[in-house]
Amino acid sequence: MSYIKFVKDQLINLEFSLAREILRSNRAGAYASQTIIGCNTRKYHGLLICPQAGIDDDNHLLLSNLDESIVDEGSEFNLAIRRYKGGIYNPKGHKYAREYEIDHVPIITYRIGNMVITRQLVFAMNEDRVLIKYTLVDGQSPTKIRFKPFLAFRNIHFLTHANLNANTNAQRVPGGIMVKMYEGYTPLYMQFSKEAIEYLHVPDWYYDVEYLKEIERGYEAHEDLFTPGYFELNLKKGENVIFSAGTTEADISKLKAIFNLEVRRRLSRSNFLNCLKNAAQQFIVHRDGKTQLIAGYPYFGRFSRDTFISLPGLTLTVGNSRLCHEVLQSHLSELKGPLFPNILSKEKPVYNSIDAPLWFIWAVQKYACKTRRISSVWKEFGPAIIQILEGYRKGTEYNIHMQEDGLIYGGAPGVALTWMDAIIEGVPITPRIGCPVEANALWYNGISFAIAAARRASDKVFVERWTPVIKRLNNNFPANFWDEDKGYLADYTDGNFKDWTMRPNQVIATAMQYTPLKEEIRKGILSRVRHELLTPRGLRTLTPTHPDYKGIYAGNQIDRDLAYHQGSAFPWLLGFFVEGYLRIHGKGGLSFIKNLYNGFEPEMTEHGLCTISEIYDGDPPHKPAGAISQAWSVAALLTMHDLIEHYEK
Repeated sequence: MSYIKFVKDQLINLEFSLAREILRSNRAGAYASQTIIGCNTRKYHGLLICPQAGIDDDNHLLLSNLDESIVDEGSEFNLAIRRYKGGIYNPKGHKYAREYEIDHVPIITYRIGNMVITRQLVFAMNEDRVLIKYTLVDGQSPTKIRFKPFLAFRNIHFLTHANLNANTNAQRVPGGIMVKMYEGYTPLYMQFSKEAIEYLHVPDWYYDVEYLKEIERGYEAHEDLFTPGYFELNLKKGENVIFSAGTTEADISKLKAIFNLEVRRRLSRSNFLNCLKNAAQQFIVHRDGKTQLIAGYPYFGRFSRDTFISLPGLTLTVGNSRLCHEVLQSHLSELKGPLFPNILSKEKPVYNSIDAPLWFIWAVQKYACKTRRISSVWKEFGPAIIQILEGYRKGTEYNIHMQEDGLIYGGAPGVALTWMDAIIEGVPITPRIGCPVEANALWYNGISFAIAAARRASDKVFVERWTPVIKRLNNNFPANFWDEDKGYLADYTDGNFKDWTMRPNQVIATAMQYTPLKEEIRKGILSRVRHELLTPRGLRTLTPTHPDYKGIYAGNQIDRDLAYHQGSAFPWLLGFFVEGYLRIHGKGGLSFIKNLYNGFEPEMTEHGLCTISEIYDGDPPHKPAGAISQAWSVAALLTMHDLIEHYEK
């Protein structure tokens, strides 16, 4: 029996099956995402979503769906399911679904009378191409199957409607057709591996397709999809056919071989750890000569902060230091002065993160420690690290600068510089102007690592310049943030003002290799965090005793933004909580940490299958929310597993 498996009663129950989504991606930046029964509930769902360099630096939905129908003696049995305005489902092909399982690739089985057909989906590793394999397992021979593609040709963040500008023509190519609805787009080639394919060109629009998740999120939720026509072919019992949708023409004689090769490349999702390893690979993108990370699916792009926080967990914990190095190298060209852009965009990069450059130093540190090449790492990345540290020392944008006491200060009205950056109508919910605790923990750790690396590389000038700063911070960091009576760290300070709101950012200070905090202080911090903020799915962003606490992430954009950093639980913070906890408790803390790690295994069959969601409700039962697969969430779980193995040894 497969590790991930659903049966008929679960699949035909829409409340169950529409709540479970699947993601498949490749290293070229393309992906497919749908619910397990193929019904699109988000505007971000589709079978082929990929970058369109000729239009913008964003992902675009080309192929929304592919309806499959069994045609038998004049009757048509449509296996697809689609929702229209008013909550009307038509067709209702989910009633034929009998089994859904995932091993190397997802496979769904349909039964209509004595006919049994399976559908498997995989992505070509290094090109924008989705491959779907249909096999007639049992039934009359031959059996006619009809395929109708539904096209969108739009940015994933927007919806499309019937219009006169769309090019409704189709050009015949071997095994199928090529369409290009609008100028600037790459062509879409839809082809079959079977030569005897018939295509009937019947251009039409399907109106008011409805996306349930967008209604729940308070967004526009209706669009029109275009169908150029349909394909028909016959299959014999035991025979299969490969459908290919890609941005370049395929050699149809090689489609079956390509499909089989791609399946062999996939790691079996036969257990919890393998699911996490597979999920980690989905965020890696090689494009335009760079190796970068996608922050999350289905709607996140590339963010420096998310990249550097996620990178060690996604690469070093699975033994891929080469990939870690590639990503670090790729981001060097993004450094402007001492800052990395928070949002990585070719057109409008936004340099508004106080902590992203410090997370970069931390990621380099993790890489150096894993490879034990500290001296050579300093020679390669030292210039960038010096550029960051010196830029902060002198002062840079958004009033980011080093104070006389050695602490880092930053902030400006209307701007949120830390990871708690939700903004409503131009006003940050948690502006945290001043000295954020996690930024200063990273600052202390980064300088200390740089001094150690420079000393190893005999860089005496750097060591002499920065050692006095560390000496100042050794006294001023605890004096500024710690309160013995309260037993935890201030979230941020601004002169004499100290924000004592109980938040999770302080755990970063307990997890760093270099910290100015004594063990007893760190132990006290973790005890308070465990008592007030820890949930089975992550650390709450705000203590439930606070009047602004919101334990459920739901509603429209404003409602969700108010809850995002005011109570929602984030898995990514667990990696740092666990590292800080085990630094103190060692093997004695393993039982508790193992239970925390293993408690996530049920999530493999919830929300985003075989991966970890962006956030969870702060209140029980801690339902998943946000993106179905988040890079730093997966990285945290892999980090936890790696730390467990380390301390067991």
